[in-house]
Amino acid sequence: MLDTKFHELMEFPAAFPFKVVGDARGTLADDVVAVVQRHVPGDYIPTTRESSKGTYNSITIKVMVDSKEQIETLYIELAAIVGVKRVL
Repeated sequence: MLDTKFHELMEFPAAFPFKVVGDARGTLADDVVAVVQRHVPGDYIPTTRESSKGTYNSITIKVMVDSKEQIETLYIELAAIVGVKRVL
C-alpha cells in the first residue's frame, strides 16, 4: 500500500475527487468508472475534459470513500489503467 496520511487529515466517510489524466480515447471514462464500481458501487457521472491539442483527456470522478485504504487502492488501480499518465 501507499504511505499516505489521509486518515490524519480526513474524517470518513468523505467525498473524494479523483482526477485521471490519460491518452485521449473514447473509453477512458468508462474504464475509470469500472474501476471505481469494483470498490465503491454507485451511479457515477464523471466529467471529461480534453487537452488543448486533443492528446489527453482528464476524467474527474467524485467517490464517497470509507477509509484511507480505499483511497490508496483506487489510486493504485486507476493508475494501472492502460494509457493513464497521472492520477491526482
